[in-house]
Amino acid sequence: MDNTTKTLQPIVRDQYYGKLQVHVICEAGHRPVDTATINIYDRNDPDVLIDSLVTNISGTTKTIDLKAPALEYSMQPPGPMPYSEYLLVASAPGLQTVIIDGAQILPETSSLQTISMPRLNSSDENSKVIVIEPHYLYGNYPVNVYEPEVKEMPESDAPTIIAIPEYLIVHNGIPSDNAATDYNVEYRDYIKNVVSSIIYANWTTATIYAVILSTLSFSLNRYFTNWYQRQGYSFHITTSTAYDQLWIYGRNIYDNISIAVDYMFNLFLARPDILQPILTQRCRGTIVDCPKMMSLWGAKALGDTGYDTMYILHFYYGADLFISYTNEITGLVFPWQGEELKPGSKGGNVNALQKILSLIARAYPAIPLLEEDGIFGPKTEKAVLAFQEIYHLPETGIVDAATWYSIRSLYNSLLQAEQHCR
Repeated sequence: MDNTTKTLQPIVRDQYYGKLQVHVICEAGHRPVDTATINIYDRNDPDVLIDSLVTNISGTTKTIDLKAPALEYSMQPPGPMPYSEYLLVASAPGLQTVIIDGAQILPETSSLQTISMPRLNSSDENSKVIVIEPHYLYGNYPVNVYEPEVKEMPESDAPTIIAIPEYLIVHNGIPSDNAATDYNVEYRDYIKNVVSSIIYANWTTATIYAVILSTLSFSLNRYFTNWYQRQGYSFHITTSTAYDQLWIYGRNIYDNISIAVDYMFNLFLARPDILQPILTQRCRGTIVDCPKMMSLWGAKALGDTGYDTMYILHFYYGADLFISYTNEITGLVFPWQGEELKPGSKGGNVNALQKILSLIARAYPAIPLLEEDGIFGPKTEKAVLAFQEIYHLPETGIVDAATWYSIRSLYNSLLQAEQHCR
């Protein structure tokens, strides 16, 4: 395939917009912070207040439109910055003010900015500033160094099954940087962050899915092989693009990427007769400039031309690559049973759902408390709909795998909390 590619011809407008909603939680306990104030400023003009938002009882604001650059800037390299950058200043009584410096708003996209607010102690600075690094396709990042896609492992260390981790320990720097901070990040949140950081969310669905699958497989390979632990480190993966993939602490996540990951997070890429998830590396470049890796701009061009996700994956990683999955999730007492729960459902799984939602409702009062009767009636449906609205899931009132694991993840976070915001 040559370098001549077909590109989308976007509609030219005078002004483009992207949507943003803010969700504020307490750092201790993952509980919502209501009546928090979020002031929004253009990063290039920080003296002018654009809007002031207030969170509701679920810790969320209304969704607002913010100006973004022309759509064509996201469609081909190089060029002007394809996203606008905004300052978000979140404040609430008794909590440390948090400033997000550089929330990235792409045209024709919707995104969620989660802000985690620490308790304000007498020894703390008044404000915590989180500076968002440039997007991978726009910033100046090291090139990924090629590694074999399958790692040799001593038989004594090799797992016999593939399990999805509940959390990854993410090292925010190169492996040898002992001063870099390690973050304990929920697996799906990690994947959403990486994909939002390395491609633009206004690309085609086929390209986005291909990049999500490659991100899932790369991440799971690092976890499955204990790659860094076997080298004496305590983390699973780094944020260095020379070694791993870009993860940006504190950034906003695009809705279409978030929903796709919620439905795909237990997938990975495999080859025949190989148990390991394949280490699927990526680079920025064009179609032919990074052998044995996926070119992100090249994958975008293929998606624009009409090729589907599997064609893109086979083009870069070979025709014998296939999508596999696992239902083994670490850390979850009640895994997904493979059957949707919906109005009319009955039994122990519904009872477990009602018990979990009732605990969540103590922290999120927009979710009604439920009688644990094992019957999926109108009140249970209302509770599910409320949860789906808060967590940006399709509002169906039906508990499918994506909704179940989202409920379970929040339930675990609340159980593990050692203190409360209020």
